[in-house]
Amino acid sequence: MYRRILGPVYDNEKENWRIYTNKEVNAMVKKPTIIETIRFHRVCWFEHVQGMEENRIPKYVLCMNVEATRLRCRPRNRRHDEVKGGSGRLVGGRKEYITGRNGRSS
Repeated sequence: MYRRILGPVYDNEKENWRIYTNKEVNAMVKKPTIIETIRFHRVCWFEHVQGMEENRIPKYVLCMNVEATRLRCRPRNRRHDEVKGGSGRLVGGRKEYITGRNGRSS
């Protein structure tokens, strides 16, 4: 959508018109990617559940440990593993995401 709004650009080196690349559009728009947004909301939900009482169903399901054997093939990531691994990959951490890259709250 942004690419259509920004329109084509004239490339002086190749002397022809071209459309913006994804990297150029992201650099101009300065919005978080969908992956960053999903990871951020996943961490927010995890923090929300951690603040719940112990007898609440979401916290019980999140914290329960199923005693079963895993398959012999490559182990799948559990929800806890994804949240734990995804929190370190947020760009700039949670505080910067909330205030946004341009200083406004989102």
